[in-house]
Formats: sequence, C-alpha cells, structure tokens
Amino acid sequence: MSTPTPTLSPVEARVLGTLMEKARTVPDSYPLTLNTLLLGCNQKTSREPLMELDEAQILSAIETLQQAQLVREVSGARVRRFEHNAQRALGVPEQSAVLLGVLMLRGAQTAAELRLNCERWYRFADISSVEGFLEELQDRSQEKGGPMVVKMARAPGAREQRWAHLLCGPVDATQTGAPGTDRSGNVAASQEAQARIERLESEVALLRASVEKLCTELGLSPPGQTQ
Repeated sequence: MSTPTPTLSPVEARVLGTLMEKARTVPDSYPLTLNTLLLGCNQKTSREPLMELDEAQILSAIETLQQAQLVREVSGARVRRFEHNAQRALGVPEQSAVLLGVLMLRGAQTAAELRLNCERWYRFADISSVEGFLEELQDRSQEKGGPMVVKMARAPGAREQRWAHLLCGPVDATQTGAPGTDRSGNVAASQEAQARIERLESEVALLRASVEKLCTELGLSPPGQTQ
C-alpha cells in the first residue's frame, strides 16, 4: 500500500531539490556536507524564489525530510554528509523525479522550459516526452499518493501553460504561474550565459569538496564548519 505524499515546507522543498540537483550535476562532491548544501540552497542561479537560509533552517528541514525517508545521513563519514532518497520514497520513475526536482528549485515552468532546465539532470527526447511524464504525475491516483503536479491557467499573452508541483500542498490552478508574456524566448536567449554560470558553480563545488576531503584526511575541520 502506498503512503500519502508528504507535504513539504518551502525550505524542505529547497533542501530536497538541491540534494537531487547536486547528485546529478556535481557527483564528485556528493553526498553533500552541511556547508555545501547550504551554499546550494542559497545560490543565486537556477533558483526561484531566491532564499537566504541559515544552518539551523537547513538542519531542521533535514530532520523532517529524514522522518519522511526523503533524505538520509551517510554513515561512517567524519563530516556529516547527506543524500536524497526522493525517487524511492515518492515512488516515481527517474524522469518524474527529475521534473519534480527542477520544479521545486525553479518554480512553475512550461514543458519547454522544463526540458531545457532538466538538460544537466536528464536529457528528454522531446517536449512530448516531458508532457507525458507531467500528465502521469497529474493523473496519479490516490492509491499511489495522489497528484504531484498541476497544470496552471494560461498567462495572458503566453503560448504555453505552466506546470507547478504539489509537494508543498495544493496551489490555485487558476493562477497563471507567472505574470505577463511567455518566457521561452528569454530562456533560450540566456541559455549560454546560464550554462556558463552553472559550470562555474560546479567547479567551485568540486574545489570545495577537494578541500573538505583534504581537511578530513589531515584531521582538520573544513573551513566554515565545526565537527
């Protein structure tokens, strides 16, 4: 028998989404330390809305996510590290988990935007494939935990409707999900700059992981952390 889908707070959704993202985009530094997870939650790119969380908020969210079996602490590490268990805990296929993760991090998006923003996580063959998995999540039966996404009303001047996740509870599907016009052109125009920024962030995360590993081998506390 399937368990009900947990209802997350915005902070819990940000922590879970960040763990899901970093598992795929910077696997060499995953599972994440508390400090790296904090930086990922507060980063200024690929996040909607932007947040300024502190360590206490992250730890509180982790505790709740662990109780829901969505996150677990890696045993045997000298510095605390965390990994997600979202796909198994939510009972969804890989593609659906990817879509939920990107929706948690970036807010409501069209299928075209989701395909673009999922590129570093999973490469969907086409927009129809994205829409197929979104529709499965929307039509999910109560026996399986109920719907996990909803299709929003079309925004004035927009060509496509946006999708929102329901992991933080019900949303008003009559809302447009974004003001004004369709953002597809703007997203495509800024793709190159966005990719460059994300590559730099990945490199910083890898460097940070190397420093933390070296500190652990030397028996020192990583910068900015206390053991």
